[in-house]
Amino acid sequence: MNVSNENNGTKLEKSLVFLSVRPNKISDASKKQEFYQTNHHDKQRHKKGIPQNMSFSLCPLVSLYYLCKQKTLMKITSAEFIISNTKISKCPQTGLPEFAFIGRSNVGKSSLINMLTSRKALAMTSSTPGKTMLINHFCINNSWYIVDLPGYGYAKRGKQAMEELKKMITSYVLHRSQLTNLFVLIDSRLEPQKIDLEFINFLGENGVPFSIIFTKADKNKAGILKKNVDKFLNTLLESWEELPPYFITSSEKATGREEVLNYIEQIISNINE
Repeated sequence: MNVSNENNGTKLEKSLVFLSVRPNKISDASKKQEFYQTNHHDKQRHKKGIPQNMSFSLCPLVSLYYLCKQKTLMKITSAEFIISNTKISKCPQTGLPEFAFIGRSNVGKSSLINMLTSRKALAMTSSTPGKTMLINHFCINNSWYIVDLPGYGYAKRGKQAMEELKKMITSYVLHRSQLTNLFVLIDSRLEPQKIDLEFINFLGENGVPFSIIFTKADKNKAGILKKNVDKFLNTLLESWEELPPYFITSSEKATGREEVLNYIEQIISNINE
């Protein structure tokens, strides 16, 4: 179920990726019903202790072994900034699937978005943490959105600003029906951070579809990357029965770009079938 890069190679497992998707992600009602009757599986990706009536709807997407044997499925032909706002009611109403990115401040979110789209200045980058204060929509290939969400956990914003951002993030994550997958970014240079673990548990408790992206892989000394990633995943396994899909990336070296884009392409293809 995992995708990772190690020593400039690809470490794969011959297994299926599962993605939790809310039924209202698919626009056609009859297709929705058939899709979930066929693919419902309520034992994968459960957080330990979650009642069975809070189980996830999961869809088998593609064998990672097969997927990563292929060339990049997705070509980014267009990437356009659409709108920034503070309320989901003002988000685009096109019904296109949205792949949102979130993480602690200064985790490298904007740089990752620019790397994935091959646009150096699509998302605003800054050395100062906490610059993303809005919900930012970028239309990709006129068929789906990248959503750049504000970072969490930047204490210097002040209590009131923190509460407003928390409310904005929670509203989008829990109530935006077009949210197809939330990529949670984790700084691979650090040992597991309490705030990241708490946020991931919050997603699990609320049935939010998500995957993990470890960033800044190139900033680690030899052996530290694997150590930190393994420690984070093992910490998750203390409260999760199964790990979500995860990717290891470097914005500077474009590590993981193909895997992340393939993953998005397979989700979109599966929804459109």
